[in-house]
Amino acid sequence: MCSLSHTVATNLDLDPELLQRAFALSGEKSKKAAVTLALEEFIARREQKQLLELFGSLEWTPGYDYKKERTRSA
Repeated sequence: MCSLSHTVATNLDLDPELLQRAFALSGEKSKKAAVTLALEEFIARREQKQLLELFGSLEWTPGYDYKKERTRSA
């Protein structure tokens, strides 16, 4: 992904009731801030869901001793 910040001018037809609820729950004062926060939280939840789906699919070596692999370097 690109690390530069890009803004996109967009006209959205937002449900006023949902927007008011978002303002009330988030404490945000502007539509832009409320929508940005909602998008960030949406993305975070989806990324967490993807990680949770991996949770049962990884193979573990039962005898692996992680403490044995640690080294102390001076």
